[in-house]
Amino acid sequence: MAWVKAGSEFAELLRSFERSAWRWECQGTYREPDEQEPLQSWRDGHPDYAFLQPWFDQIRAQRAAGKTFERVRLLTDPPTEYLQWLFELTHLNIEAGEDIRWIGEDRARRLGAPSEDFYLLDDRVVATMHFDGNGVVGAEVTDDPATVASHQQWRDTVWSVAVPHDKQLAPTTRSP
Repeated sequence: MAWVKAGSEFAELLRSFERSAWRWECQGTYREPDEQEPLQSWRDGHPDYAFLQPWFDQIRAQRAAGKTFERVRLLTDPPTEYLQWLFELTHLNIEAGEDIRWIGEDRARRLGAPSEDFYLLDDRVVATMHFDGNGVVGAEVTDDPATVASHQQWRDTVWSVAVPHDKQLAPTTRSP
């Protein structure tokens, strides 16, 4: 098992896969420093997603090279403000070439959802992400066959029942 630090090391990991990247996202809120200002702009009614352009460019280049990028996002109940914001910008990820689906928290827990975000790269490497109060700090990366197999099994289980973004109802907070 190896440790990959957030920043350029982690970015390189996400550029280096050969065929497929699949991500499980299960945090209700991500505290990435570069998202704080865009999130506030959204709160203020002036969404600005320019900060995501490098990511969208990377996804487009990977798709042009025949690579796939898929993810399933856990939708908390009630949905966090962060997830409401993320939901509103997800169409941009899809336009760039990602396939993004959602699964409700209740259903995910009944299926035995992992509690940590991870990437499954080329069906042979798992990168389990670690966070602190300021976002991603890094990932544990392994190609251990048993670990890869268990993560493949989760992917196969959740992918078949997760709702494609364009079919998912927009999350809203509940009234008390």
